[in-house]
Amino acid sequence: MVVPELRPWRAAKPHVVRLADAVRPRLARAAAATKPRLARLARAGKPQVAKGAWPKTWQYTAGAATAGLALTAGVVTAAGPWDSSGQRTAERDRAVALGRAGGTDHGSAPGAPGRPRPAPSAGPVLTGLGGVSTVKSAPDGKALTDALTPLLKDPALGPRPAAAVIDVTTGRRLFANASGTALTPASTTKVATAVAALSAMGADHRLTTRAALEPDTKEVVLVGGGDPTLTARAKAGPWASLRTLAAGTAAALADRGVREVTLSYDTTRYAGDEMHPIGVDGNLALVTPLMVDEGRTDDSSSGPVQRVPDPAADAARRFGDLLKSHGIKTTAPGPSKATTRAKTLATVSSPPLSAVVERMLTNSDNDIAEALARQTALATGNRADFAGAGKAIGSRLRTLGLPVKGAAFKDGSGLNRADRLTPDLLTALLAKAADPSHPELRPALTGLPVAGFTGTLTTRYTDGASGVVRAKTGTLSGVHTLAGTLVDEDGRLLAFAFMATDTDPGSPAPTQQALDRIASALAACGCR
Repeated sequence: MVVPELRPWRAAKPHVVRLADAVRPRLARAAAATKPRLARLARAGKPQVAKGAWPKTWQYTAGAATAGLALTAGVVTAAGPWDSSGQRTAERDRAVALGRAGGTDHGSAPGAPGRPRPAPSAGPVLTGLGGVSTVKSAPDGKALTDALTPLLKDPALGPRPAAAVIDVTTGRRLFANASGTALTPASTTKVATAVAALSAMGADHRLTTRAALEPDTKEVVLVGGGDPTLTARAKAGPWASLRTLAAGTAAALADRGVREVTLSYDTTRYAGDEMHPIGVDGNLALVTPLMVDEGRTDDSSSGPVQRVPDPAADAARRFGDLLKSHGIKTTAPGPSKATTRAKTLATVSSPPLSAVVERMLTNSDNDIAEALARQTALATGNRADFAGAGKAIGSRLRTLGLPVKGAAFKDGSGLNRADRLTPDLLTALLAKAADPSHPELRPALTGLPVAGFTGTLTTRYTDGASGVVRAKTGTLSGVHTLAGTLVDEDGRLLAFAFMATDTDPGSPAPTQQALDRIASALAACGCR
């Protein structure tokens, strides 16, 4: 679980108060309904607690699935544990300023109000993540078709929009429009990356950066472990700190009586090109296993910004400066490779993969996505380059029994226009993440932005569907996708994917609004 920072909490507090007032009756009913389950869960957990066996992250997740999730914790989560102050706006403004057709555009509709109106029905989307419905039967397919088909004919969606809606509980497809057509998915690719990474490594996996001393040479090697969340900032929060690593390294050297070292850095964990096919772009840094603060040249933590030209060298230089502040003199750092004889001096590790995945999805973080794609390649015995990462993602999804026909993975972030996904695959990914038999995949759902509250949906759905839809956005010039979950008026958990290509690249707002109308109509549709 990720602890919200104080500033976003203060900004969201009024919305949470109104939301809590609106869902209080539902909380009472949900508490009564889940009481027997909670009692059984408590009885089942007693032997483990007595033995002192603390549950792992996935076990906490499974418990949340069994209990249907605690609504009060869900409301706090909806307030926004991540920076929700404008990745979409920043990317939109940058795209306009650059005046080019390529790259990411996560812009919101021009003129959209800065703060949403919370919907009284926000509660169900949080409880719905349990993946099991005890309410009415799923919507009728014909009624759903009658409700959604006219909306898909909106010219803003281009000549051939594709869509799919499924009942998460049963996996039954309720609506399809060219649902097997493989289209450019943009950032919804990150849902596939998240599921593949969690499947390959597990929700508890951590990414470790270490400093090692080569014997007899006084060479200290900073070894990149592929942690894209490593930070050098004074306030590291839950993320691995370069300052902590430097302090531990300096103390270990002092214990050995070493006060002067040769400094080098090791980036051999990854292979192949570091440059993404889109070239130099503010949406991501070079793909390297060693970087701090994603190579950003300002104090931002999300959205596009100019990056340092060599993130690994920058990280090593900053590490050297920190060592010097602890009384260790270093040379200027250069590239190297740690030998098997090198002795580890200190290490720092990321939070569990579950938290890293949530940050990636909420903020549509391209640097994390590319790192997790390569980590998936390593975990599955593939080469840690773009091609190997794409192969590994496809292989993991195939192993999970997902419909990968027609899919193509050329990167982990979705910035590559050669990526291909189908609405059938996107909805299947979401349903698999909700499957109680795969609790390790749950962060692929809990990381989805909440409409009107968090991440890339902060300024969307201000018309009453706020808080009801959780979805991953995907936007490139002329490409718009939306894939996520919602609970309809009858309390049924549904997964949906809407994809539009060949849209007007100069006017993204009408397409985004058309997609939002379809999701809102789905949420409001009993459709019997």
